[in-house]
Amino acid sequence: RILATGYNGAPSGIKHCEEVGCIRGKLGIASGERHELCRGVHAEQNAIIQAANFGVNIEGAIIYTTHQPCFICTKMLINAKIKKIIFKEPYPDKLAIQMLKESGVKFSILKKR
Repeated sequence: RILATGYNGAPSGIKHCEEVGCIRGKLGIASGERHELCRGVHAEQNAIIQAANFGVNIEGAIIYTTHQPCFICTKMLINAKIKKIIFKEPYPDKLAIQMLKESGVKFSILKKR
């Protein structure tokens, strides 16, 4: 069953970067780098927050994402005790993959039919 959902977007009450512009883009920062400068909250983070807000235990759950989680989301998923991450597309973040391997959290790329 679905425990929680999440999407990429600005925090509640804050304008989205599509409205005010992307600071990372303006600074020429490559995809996969300097996530702390982004206004947005990633889908993985929002899913964890939604579960917490509604008192849903996600320990041992499997998360499905469109893209491989970034380093920051990977750390959060490890600490949330997610047991497996399944994603459709890779992401240029080798450190995130290293952390997943070290933590023992399983991950795989969703195979195309």
